[in-house]
Amino acid sequence: MAEDFKLGPLNHVGVAVPSLPDAIETYKTLYGATDITEPFDMPAQGVKVCFVNLPNSQIELIEPLNEESPIHNFIQKNPKGGQHHVCFEVADIHQAVEVMKSRGATVLGEPRIGAHGTPIVFVHPKNSNGVLVELMETPKGDH
Repeated sequence: MAEDFKLGPLNHVGVAVPSLPDAIETYKTLYGATDITEPFDMPAQGVKVCFVNLPNSQIELIEPLNEESPIHNFIQKNPKGGQHHVCFEVADIHQAVEVMKSRGATVLGEPRIGAHGTPIVFVHPKNSNGVLVELMETPKGDH
């Protein structure tokens, strides 16, 4: 089982921002992005998100919904925002959790539904050279 496990493609890079409208404007005017999804709230995660669609990946822009949001603390430390996490696809989220734990990683919480409507889990940055890693089960119908 563990020997079968491997990371899939990079799905997105998460960028925490203090204001989605300002960040969207930056991606449009500075980088010429034209395919940006409509922002939507994810109250269970305490965030509002949208995606900048790129030819080979996405940028997930994440704004805190309130002061209880985990992104709120990130913005407190990084007032202009910044790179928050990288997300890799995996074939089976439950297998990924078991393999990560068996390899000594700290998995943060249990799998839950993420912004793509598919199960996700995070691996602590201390296990990945200081980078918060999101593992996301590949959405059905993709790849």
